[in-house]
Amino acid sequence: MSVGSQGVVGGIRIDLKRLHETWMELLYPRQRDAGDTVLGTWTPDSQFGMVLYRLWSGLGVPVIALVYPLVLFGVVVRYQARRIDGTATRIGLVGVVLLSVLAWGGLTALARLQFDLSTGELAAVAAAGGVATVSAALAVGTRSVGGRVTTVLFSYPFAVTAIFLPPVVAALYSTVAPQVALSVSDTLSRWLLFDVLGRQHAVSQFFIENFERQGLAYVLIWLGISIPLGWLLGLLVTLADLVRPKD
Repeated sequence: MSVGSQGVVGGIRIDLKRLHETWMELLYPRQRDAGDTVLGTWTPDSQFGMVLYRLWSGLGVPVIALVYPLVLFGVVVRYQARRIDGTATRIGLVGVVLLSVLAWGGLTALARLQFDLSTGELAAVAAAGGVATVSAALAVGTRSVGGRVTTVLFSYPFAVTAIFLPPVVAALYSTVAPQVALSVSDTLSRWLLFDVLGRQHAVSQFFIENFERQGLAYVLIWLGISIPLGWLLGLLVTLADLVRPKD
């Protein structure tokens, strides 16, 4: 086995060990990273307690098997988030806003010159640009205020909106832009309305009766999707930080 393979296997073992210790610590004290301390890992001092201890340990195995792929995905998301965050930190809040204004201004001008859009459609593009710019500013601003909770609740949803709204708008009004954004938006909206909430749910009924999945509705769909998606990505990064700390 190569050194690189040993490193990967060793990293997986450390991750699984830390995950299992975290699982054990949900009910028992002094479990996580306690093996090399003076006191060592805590264990029950009665036979019945040890049976329950081992039972809880065994129950953690299938849970960890389900959670660990999410940890790995969270590590990937964290890496990309740190790259974006590093760029935003270097150019600052003002730079982020100016960059977004220039990008959306160029997109609006291109839409006006190349796609022969109506006044209403141009207004929709400009409005989407305004939403994306404000979202980018709020993502950077909330990132530097508060801690983990603020970052997950606000920064990630705003960042998701700012990053993914442009391809959605481009796909709406361009015949050459990839239509993947619309397809994903449509699939996610149907999943949320029909599978998560259920067709008979009051919220589902409201959107089904009042909105068609076409035109500007895709922008509204994505704005609604970006909030829970941002929360999900933030939670995955938090899980990755728990199992595999950045340091």
